[in-house]
Amino acid sequence: MQVINQGLEKELFNYLVHSIENTPYYQLLGVKIRLLGPGLAELDAEVSQQHTNPLGAVHGGLYMSLADAAMGNAVRSLGIMAVTVDCTTSMISGASLGETIKARGTLEKVGKNLIFASARVITGEKLLATTKGTFYRVGLIDINHGS
Repeated sequence: MQVINQGLEKELFNYLVHSIENTPYYQLLGVKIRLLGPGLAELDAEVSQQHTNPLGAVHGGLYMSLADAAMGNAVRSLGIMAVTVDCTTSMISGASLGETIKARGTLEKVGKNLIFASARVITGEKLLATTKGTFYRVGLIDINHGS
């Protein structure tokens, strides 16, 4: 599936897509990038047996990781490097094996050092979780030097 570019400069878009596709943690979870725009990122993952907890249900950590990745990459879409300093997720409903879950991260406020973001995790039209996150700016992305 091709990643949709909703208005990013081509070089930044290509850099982010390559970076996301080659992030070991995302690969471990099966996270895929689907859409990037200024202050916006959408990622998804197909739920499999590896995502379940001891009860056989989808582990909430998958929702949290997907939401954090969506918010963090929404920040990166502005050319900003940042780290998560706070993340709160409310679990609302469960997903089933074989379903694709999607997180859409958006930015609420971009300050000098702190960036506030939110994400919704869904499958189809069903809301699974909502997340709010705070990120701390550590620099700017240098496309030419990989940071």
